[in-house]
Amino acid sequence: MRCLILASILIAGCSKTPEKPAAVSDPASPAYKGIPAETAIYKLPNGTATATVSTETFSNSLRVKSDPNVRDNKDEFRVVKLTLIEDIPPVRRMLQTYVAIDSVNNRPPGIVTKVALSSQESGNLFKLAFFDKDTLRIKSHSYLDGEADQVLSEPTPAAAVLSEDALMLWARGLAWPVLKPNETREVPILFALQSSRQKNSPRQWGKAILSRTPEEGIDTYRAKLSDGRELSYEVEQSAPFRLRKFGEATLNTHTASAASQTTLHPHTASAR
Repeated sequence: MRCLILASILIAGCSKTPEKPAAVSDPASPAYKGIPAETAIYKLPNGTATATVSTETFSNSLRVKSDPNVRDNKDEFRVVKLTLIEDIPPVRRMLQTYVAIDSVNNRPPGIVTKVALSSQESGNLFKLAFFDKDTLRIKSHSYLDGEADQVLSEPTPAAAVLSEDALMLWARGLAWPVLKPNETREVPILFALQSSRQKNSPRQWGKAILSRTPEEGIDTYRAKLSDGRELSYEVEQSAPFRLRKFGEATLNTHTASAASQTTLHPHTASAR
């Protein structure tokens, strides 16, 4: 059984032939129980981005972090949380994406259950997306005319859908769908909350052609979106499977601070 250890702020592996984690292939896997936060800092052309990946227990009825011993177990499920903070003066944004490790709301494991975006520009914006059973709910509050205090609801095109805001997790095998090397797949995708701020139904949805291309030491994941954009993510092929680059963001490998070592549960690799 492979063990994974957190050294500094990054996960390091001890397998001789490490495999890309594919936890979403096994909803019963204990892979994420007790995983401490993992933080990486990226250089942007005009600022920085800080990405933190952690796990939480969520309340399905409220779609918030569940306090211990408060809620019925039937209302709780596990999530992987990505927190991405972008500092591009004078703009500051925080994006939080929650991917369900378990099957919830008639959706398979690895599907986004909630996205939250806040942006401080010349005013404040707060936007939420909830992936309910068969529907998508979006709530927004903004200083801008046309997007302030709105609630939208629409059917989702399928039970298994991807969110552009989850692509950083998807590229690391932590969100649906898990691709094999050289595999290409088309999936329905919800455009990022930031890029779709001025869009209303049905323009929030599109298609994404996903691909995974192995190269020397790196897997390049690409998402070609139906609105014409193409996004790419470079992921190391060996533990800790770091996301080295996405878009114009490049990993700062010299920002690790000392931290105690913590043993993690093994990932399943059946989908790899």
